[in-house]
Amino acid sequence: MHTPSPYANPSRRGALRLLGLTALGAAAAACAPSSGGSAGGDRDADHFTFTAWSLNEAAQKDAVQAIVDAYAKSGNVKIETAAYPYNDFLNQLVLKLRGGDVTGAIQLDVAWLGAVASMGRLADLGPQAAKGGYTDVALSGGKYQGKQYGLPWTTGSIGLIANTELLGKAGVKDLPATIEEFEEALRAVGRLGGGVVPYAASTKPAQLKDILPWIQTFGGTLVQDGRPTLDDDASVEAVAWYKKLYDQKLIAPDVDRFDARALFAQGKAAFYDDAPIAKGVIAKQARDPKLVEKIEPLSRPVLKSGDTPRAFLWGHLIIVVDGEGATKAADFAARTTSDTATAVDFFGKVAMPPSTTAALASPQVRNDAFAGAWAEKITKTAAPSPFWQYAGAAQIDTAIAQQVQAALVGQAKPKDAMTKAVEAVKPLLK
Repeated sequence: MHTPSPYANPSRRGALRLLGLTALGAAAAACAPSSGGSAGGDRDADHFTFTAWSLNEAAQKDAVQAIVDAYAKSGNVKIETAAYPYNDFLNQLVLKLRGGDVTGAIQLDVAWLGAVASMGRLADLGPQAAKGGYTDVALSGGKYQGKQYGLPWTTGSIGLIANTELLGKAGVKDLPATIEEFEEALRAVGRLGGGVVPYAASTKPAQLKDILPWIQTFGGTLVQDGRPTLDDDASVEAVAWYKKLYDQKLIAPDVDRFDARALFAQGKAAFYDDAPIAKGVIAKQARDPKLVEKIEPLSRPVLKSGDTPRAFLWGHLIIVVDGEGATKAADFAARTTSDTATAVDFFGKVAMPPSTTAALASPQVRNDAFAGAWAEKITKTAAPSPFWQYAGAAQIDTAIAQQVQAALVGQAKPKDAMTKAVEAVKPLLK
């Protein structure tokens, strides 16, 4: 079943404003074409640069570098690499695209495509997509204004993972299905002591966007008729609930995705939010080599039985700057994302679910119990964030995160914080 692209068509002026461009930078960027603009240089050059945050992460670096090296050798191409931490990646990319300082292939979060494609520097990868054998859902994440600017590298969702051994020690026999059961499980784990964090939820602004599916769980819509609804009763109730967990030390301060992974890998957290790559990350970081056998994905607990569990889609794309080395970079993007042997081998190393029907049907992927459970329990009911259709999605997430954090630390009441969140987000939806 084809899922419509989550990306709408924000205005050029809106895209520039949302990206936080200075007046000088905006004037320069305004000269760029609205789509498909070339950065100049020899498109057919036998060298290009691959920029990726995964090259900055120990859990994936070696596997990604192996793909780069294999392509360079087989194609007699020189590939330079560049890496930035994930939390700073979009800012760095926007600055370098604006200055014409980046070319080649680039790893991209699906949530960022609207912001980056609106700058008018990307190559149309429609020809590569047409023959790649990708699933319709995977392709939808790489489309902007009707064009295929990204080839899907991995497609999944963000969901909860449980340490079943730790839950067993706390006397929790079944994975929680409702908010009430979830709270009971967290309190049981909290009684274990020993520095265990029951739920290593994101509390740093960098990943506080993780609260958005919880807001949806409580009945919030986030956006309705082009207006942010973050101050409605359901949203305020969700933030108040999150603060309750914080105040009761069931979640911890100053935690982002990487902190949560470390806590979980050390056996110091019973639950945390991650993507399907969690299995590979935990396997590399775990103090207990058998921990990966004791983890299980679970549907996000619902407010009442019968509700649909909420989750956001998740995935990585490879995009190509239309300039120096673009032809080879596009071929690299296609090979990396659609070659079955490459995709299956990558899945085996880092557990990133592939995006083609052939790779998904391979025995190694099909017979992986963790991947199958994740798809059934989490991805099955996942959907794009309604903010992804806007070029300033990252700025929207940040604006919300700042207000949620203010509520967590007691600087503002949940209602007041979410009212301010609406005021901050409203101009970003124009």
